[in-house]
Amino acid sequence: MKRIITLAFAACLLAMALIRPALADGTWIDTAAASREAARADVVVLDARGAKEYAAGHIDGALSAPWQMFANMVGKPGNERWGTLLPADKLGAAIGSLGIGKNTRVLIYSTSPKGWGEDGRVAWTLRSAGVTNVAIIDGGFEGWVATGAKVSQNNTKRDAVNLTVAALDNSLNVTKEEVKASLGKARILDARAPDEYAGAQKFGESRGGRLPGAVSMPWDKVFDANGRVRNASALKKMLTDAGIKPEDDVITYCTKGIRSAHLALAMREVGYSKARNYDASFYEWAGDASLPLEK
Repeated sequence: MKRIITLAFAACLLAMALIRPALADGTWIDTAAASREAARADVVVLDARGAKEYAAGHIDGALSAPWQMFANMVGKPGNERWGTLLPADKLGAAIGSLGIGKNTRVLIYSTSPKGWGEDGRVAWTLRSAGVTNVAIIDGGFEGWVATGAKVSQNNTKRDAVNLTVAALDNSLNVTKEEVKASLGKARILDARAPDEYAGAQKFGESRGGRLPGAVSMPWDKVFDANGRVRNASALKKMLTDAGIKPEDDVITYCTKGIRSAHLALAMREVGYSKARNYDASFYEWAGDASLPLEK
């Protein structure tokens, strides 16, 4: 009888492990766990790639949610605040239109690691709005499809919900004025490619170069050879080797705050709790001729 009870208890624990959200308090979730969760009706899956990629084929049941739907797109790159997060009320309405409430479990994917870290930007956006039960699917669209996930071309919709966002979590973000005040104090990480760091203007930037004192930390360094996010010890070593300590105030930036949002989340995942993303990023900084650059 004792053996039967022990086996029954073990089976119960296994069942609980299978139905509870994997890595609910973490940022990344493996494809097997994501597949199990995605089968639940109360879980929302977001495709953070562009509309064109979504239309060509997406994970069945996923909603299209490119980063632009949550951002101020008035004007053009280089204009002050272009591409930054919407005000709290408008951001809440945009997120709520996807059927996402404050406590909704959300899984996000994009092209990984060859994309632009859009999944990280969308996850960072939701967390900025107080929607924290969010995870990024490790390996992205390609990794999930490789597990046999069904691909669809149906335009999935969900009923909107009323999501009120009273204020954004500014511990995740930083403004141009805050960056200016932090020069020479905070550790500034450039999440762009090395040639951009050296001055290449590849995306219509007003000027080339980098923020004063910035350290080159390309965002895709967080991935291993298989396109999965490195384990905690490897990520910590990468940052330690660059002279970045967990207690440092850290500001990440890229061209438009996409790759840098992904990097900031990866840093927070391994204990760098002061990592913040400059969402206006290099477009805004380079567009202001009064601000200094290095080459």
